[in-house]
Formats: sequence, C-alpha cells, structure tokens
Amino acid sequence: MKVHNTIGSGFQEVIYQRCLAIEFEKAGLGFEREKEHTIYYDGAEVGSRRADFIVEDTVVVELKTIVNLEDIHLAQAKNYTVAYNYPIGLLINFGALSLQYKKVFNNRPIK
Repeated sequence: MKVHNTIGSGFQEVIYQRCLAIEFEKAGLGFEREKEHTIYYDGAEVGSRRADFIVEDTVVVELKTIVNLEDIHLAQAKNYTVAYNYPIGLLINFGALSLQYKKVFNNRPIK
C-alpha cells in the first residue's frame, strides 16, 4: 500500500519492483527478485520464466501494471505459486487507480 500511496499508478512494472525491494529491505524481509524457474516438457527443457519476487522463501509475488486484473492474471499467479512450489502467491496490480491484489494458494505444496 505504501508504494501505491506514495507514487500512485502509471509507472512501468520495474519501477514498482524497485520500490517494493526498498520496502522489503526496510522491513527486514528476505527476498529474491526475478527468480528464474526452468520449464520442462517430457523431460526436455523448453524455456523458463521469472517470478517478480519470492519473499521469505514462502510467498510468490507477481506484479502487474494494467487497468484491471482479469482471470488470466490470477491464473498466472496461481500457476507460478504451484510451479515454484510455494504455499502462497500474491498478485498485485499497480496500474489501477486503487491498488488491486489477490491472494492465491498452492493446495499441494511439497516443501
């Protein structure tokens, strides 16, 4: 909330990433930014993706800067949470006039 209240909407996603990293550091939270994850299909590496943040080795945080969150964005956050095998995901949209966020869960975490 502090980042959105301070700079508002209308910036690129990377600006919000940098601001959140500052806030995470000030709060003493452990985090990884743009953590890469390899994607396999039938045993073959077919690509990779990057989560915006992994916080405290527990929460996947996915950022958006769009007018409004849609089901496809929620599905992406859920997919990342399951693929990275963390129990909780958080989808945050800084693009709307009011901050939007959704919490997602991995119902089958292995950790």
